[in-house]
Amino acid sequence: MVFLLIVYCAGFATAVYCLAPGPEPGDGQPLQLARLSGSITSQDLVKSVNCGIHKCVDLGKEAAADLARRIQKEIDKAQSKSGK
Repeated sequence: MVFLLIVYCAGFATAVYCLAPGPEPGDGQPLQLARLSGSITSQDLVKSVNCGIHKCVDLGKEAAADLARRIQKEIDKAQSKSGK
């Protein structure tokens, strides 16, 4: 549940960031910085989000496998204590 909440909030923050208007070129900032938000294409954004989601899934799989090993270790320990 917490993982889904994190993913949902990350998606919402990404949408707000992408839909927010870019800064206007002013006297104090370089023109390249003002054009940065418009240079992101939807294909690049899709690739980046897809890569991030796959990394999250892989991390979740590793965490679940580690948790399963720890639980199995505790179960084995409890069974060995009850068998004595």
